[in-house]
Amino acid sequence: MAAPALPVPLLQSGAVQAVLEGYYLQDASTPAIASGDQATSEIDGETKAEPPIPFPLPTKPVPLPVDKPTKSFWTHSPGANEFAREGAEGELVRDADVVVIGSGLTGISAAYHLAKKLGETLGEGEGKRVVVLEARDFCSGATGRNGGHLFPNPFFGFLKRQALYGTEAAIKTIEIEQYTMREVFRILHDTNTAAEADLVEDGRITLLVTPQEEELARADYEAAKQAGVPDIEFVKWIDRETMAKIRGTAHPGVWAPSGNLWPLKLVAQLYKLAKASSSVEVSVHTHTPATAVHSNDGARRYTVETPRGPIQCDYVVHATNGYTNYLVDPKTTNVRVVPTRGQVIAVPADVGTEKMGTNAWTANERYEYWFPRPVKEVGERPLIILGGAREVAKPNFGFYETDDGIIDDEVGSVLRKFLPSLFPKLFDNDTKPIWEWTGIMGFTATGNPYVGRLPAPDSAPSHQYIAAGYTGHGMPRTYACAEVVAGWIAADIVGTEWTAPSWFPRHYEWNRQ
Repeated sequence: MAAPALPVPLLQSGAVQAVLEGYYLQDASTPAIASGDQATSEIDGETKAEPPIPFPLPTKPVPLPVDKPTKSFWTHSPGANEFAREGAEGELVRDADVVVIGSGLTGISAAYHLAKKLGETLGEGEGKRVVVLEARDFCSGATGRNGGHLFPNPFFGFLKRQALYGTEAAIKTIEIEQYTMREVFRILHDTNTAAEADLVEDGRITLLVTPQEEELARADYEAAKQAGVPDIEFVKWIDRETMAKIRGTAHPGVWAPSGNLWPLKLVAQLYKLAKASSSVEVSVHTHTPATAVHSNDGARRYTVETPRGPIQCDYVVHATNGYTNYLVDPKTTNVRVVPTRGQVIAVPADVGTEKMGTNAWTANERYEYWFPRPVKEVGERPLIILGGAREVAKPNFGFYETDDGIIDDEVGSVLRKFLPSLFPKLFDNDTKPIWEWTGIMGFTATGNPYVGRLPAPDSAPSHQYIAAGYTGHGMPRTYACAEVVAGWIAADIVGTEWTAPSWFPRHYEWNRQ
């Protein structure tokens, strides 16, 4: 089977990364990567450190989210968002121990972990209060607008991370994602909500559409295998002939464990669990954007300003991902998260899952990603959630685009052609999407999220924390990164020493970026 031409440009990762780094200007006084974590190269027998990724300087101001975003399948299907306007009206909670800004998977996971950790350590009568602020509807940011994949990276990019951070740290970048997937599966099964969240645990196939992509993937796999990466034995390679015979596409691929689900419903379940705490009061105020954070000299350390009035608190968690730099000053914190617009469509397949399978997919250096939604009956045509095609959103590939209230017509046109070009017998060029939407992700030049305690104006540690900048790979990292931040805060509240979890890559910490 000959491979038909794809409607997207191939091998674009270098060009996309170059544009992303083009927003970052050199500042020799502030290294972007800790000296012990820099990549090295050997030239004529001499080992030399590669130059660090330069510190970012401001390019465009980051605004609050737009008032009228496009409608996503996840958030606007009838009855989907039971907490859409949670706390939008009535009395504002004016005093809290912790204010979390953002009600996506990071923010609600932080509230869940705080409720759990503090509930395990607080004595009777020592109750605490956590308030989550959201600018729009509940979970209306990236989590409510993504592709629905819970895919822990099994080995892709391992050689690069191994060179930059060492073998142990490279392994931890995989372990944190495996931990997240296991925990999400456990929570949904323990609460009997796996079916409600449409959880499917059938793995994901990565199609390798160029020889260069396959060669690099196999090199990463062998390095990860040699390093002893956990669960690498579950990875299965599928050759071109087998893929053509059983799946009807002319490209080789590799299968790895993963899941897909309804992201909003996972977040809603975590919120319910957090609210059930007997010792920590958790509440959400939607349509209540945080517009400023000020230090206080009074009983509480901070004032968080909102259009509905101020909230006094001792700790602040920034969980706004692509909108991070609306409140977090990149000049004083060295944190730069580049807002990046992605686009997704929901389109019916022309065959049932008995022919196309139930697993998730990705292709073209993982720039395109899709999966069939669960069906109720044999032979029912599934709805396919497909995202990607940023490669055609030139010249900036969606970087510094903050308006998720509009659709990019060129990206949408390519998405419509993509699956028919890969699976000509499963998809028809004339099939129209039922849904189409955009969302704002948060990218960093290193690809690593910022996790940890932000600096105070005098460079001393503050009591503001961050977990943001997941670079389009948030679902398998947000829950765990929020757990790190929540654990740090909980330890500070009860007066114990915080210890990093064994699976946490320490180079994710803010001051090692």
